[in-house]
Amino acid sequence: MYSEKVMDHFNNPRNVGEIENASGVGTVGNAKCGDIMRIYLDIDEDSKIIKDCKFKTFGCGAAVATSSMATELVKGKTVNEALTVTNKAVMEALDGLPPVKVHCSLLAEEAIHAALWDYAQKNNIVIEGLKEPKADIHDGEEEIEE
Repeated sequence: MYSEKVMDHFNNPRNVGEIENASGVGTVGNAKCGDIMRIYLDIDEDSKIIKDCKFKTFGCGAAVATSSMATELVKGKTVNEALTVTNKAVMEALDGLPPVKVHCSLLAEEAIHAALWDYAQKNNIVIEGLKEPKADIHDGEEEIEE
């Protein structure tokens, strides 16, 4: 069962779309469930504040809701503040997710990090604490035999 906030962000997603000439764009996916999330950031060059954030997501309702909430959480924040937005923060802001949908919040966190990474690469800067993103959130995990 989904919370009212999850349903609201699924039915009325915020910040859907693309940003032309975005400061940073991050795309991540989950091969196991087929979700793909792309986050666009428009970052003020002087203040390093995220002026705008948009997303495009192909996936389930929870993927759309977590994308929507993630954009809300980083808008108006500095690059360093945006880096601290975790999947737990996204889940808490949505009043929780069913256990089988927690991976959607991980996708949202990784998409933010991927967009910040793209921004750092384009501007030849280092954002302390930012690691190179994975294209698939399961990259590096060992396959578990069933």
